[in-house]
Amino acid sequence: MPEVTARSAADVLGIRPNTAILFYRKIRLVISRHSALEADQVFEGSVKSDESCSGGKRKGKCGTGAAGKVVVFGILKHGGKVYTVVVDNAKKESLLPVIAKKIMPGSVVYTESLSSDDVPDVGGFHHHRINHGKTFA
Repeated sequence: MPEVTARSAADVLGIRPNTAILFYRKIRLVISRHSALEADQVFEGSVKSDESCSGGKRKGKCGTGAAGKVVVFGILKHGGKVYTVVVDNAKKESLLPVIAKKIMPGSVVYTESLSSDDVPDVGGFHHHRINHGKTFA
């Protein structure tokens, strides 16, 4: 549907363009409502969280000195859903509100062994650090 305009769909289906536009609006509304319900989901149990940087001119640099980069924080429920959000930076101050909102206290949270990943220690989580230099997860 993203590549097909309502007018093109109307031609293919043999319906009036206004009818196709109405159906497109209804489909978008259903998708929007479903996405909003998914966004409200809170993760519990075993989850992995991590942040990643994208964009900018310098490769590999994330955090201080990463001008022009966008920081994306993600939470993965093992065997399940993924939640991602763009944050201001990879510091505790930016990550803590997301963690508090999206992960239930008492959950097991796996993170990389970086200093910003100490955040779950303040939220009543069972925190396990993964050192990718020693362990693959």
